[in-house]
Amino acid sequence: MEKLLSSAVASHDHETVPGRFPFLLPPAPPVPVSLPVIDLSGGRDEVRRAVLRAGKEFGFFQVVNHGVPERTMRELGTACGEFFRLPAADKAALYSESEDTERTNRLFSSTMCVSGGQTYWRHCLRLACHPVESTKPGWPEKPAAFRPALEDFIVPARSVGMELLRLLCEGIGLPPDYFEGDLSGGEVILNANHYPACPDPGVTLGLPPHCDRNLITVLLQPGYVCGLQVSYNGGWIDVEPIPEALVINCGQQLEIATNGLLRSVEHRAVANVAVGRTSVAAFIMPTMDCVVGPAKELVGEGSPARYGSVAFRDFMRSYKL
Repeated sequence: MEKLLSSAVASHDHETVPGRFPFLLPPAPPVPVSLPVIDLSGGRDEVRRAVLRAGKEFGFFQVVNHGVPERTMRELGTACGEFFRLPAADKAALYSESEDTERTNRLFSSTMCVSGGQTYWRHCLRLACHPVESTKPGWPEKPAAFRPALEDFIVPARSVGMELLRLLCEGIGLPPDYFEGDLSGGEVILNANHYPACPDPGVTLGLPPHCDRNLITVLLQPGYVCGLQVSYNGGWIDVEPIPEALVINCGQQLEIATNGLLRSVEHRAVANVAVGRTSVAAFIMPTMDCVVGPAKELVGEGSPARYGSVAFRDFMRSYKL
């Protein structure tokens, strides 16, 4: 077990990429476009228009002046980095094989994705983290700063996501509280991802192109290392880390509920040859029994339903990453 954990949970330490990883990345033209950066302290009408434009065109945007304290974001980024540097024995209780997908709180490495069966250059700590009081006992006890940092972050981060959903509702003609209740009432799942420095980023990815399955995602990119890319017009936008910003993206349930007005867009993580990168994503989700379909307000003559209705539980079973 110790040998397994040392190789799978500790940072990769290779002069070359192991044989189970390589596949040549297809060429992708650079896109000289940046994601919109939206100042949430602006006037509500202005912010609403900016959020709606970004959701329609990119499915992604960054927000500043969002209300999550800079110190809170910094402390969580630091605590996650410290977690991945812990000795393997301190993480053993959380470790699980990549196929053990039914386990909510787990640490896994080099995920074997269903699509293509390819191995990726990533470690991931996945936790249920909201409601805090019921999920906190399952969080790692080490490092000591981890639990306080996550608790301080997750409540305001979820509030940012919910406020953005209200703004989007106002912009597309839905009741402001449309996404409250079951549509956003499931667990908030947190993925702390660590992408170690990679000796040959040209033959592997941190994560393959995918869309998020949930409703809306709030992502923290600590530090300065770029690695997130968003698909746009046949190429990839590099999402530059901006101090004190959060990255927001629309999940597939949001695209379904808005009948395609808002886009859930493919994105991926690329490896870096020089330094590792850590990111922290909070996924706001429906309850498992919630049936998600296009809002009736957005379906009618000239605007037929583009999606069927499906229970979120069944959606999750049929679409895995």
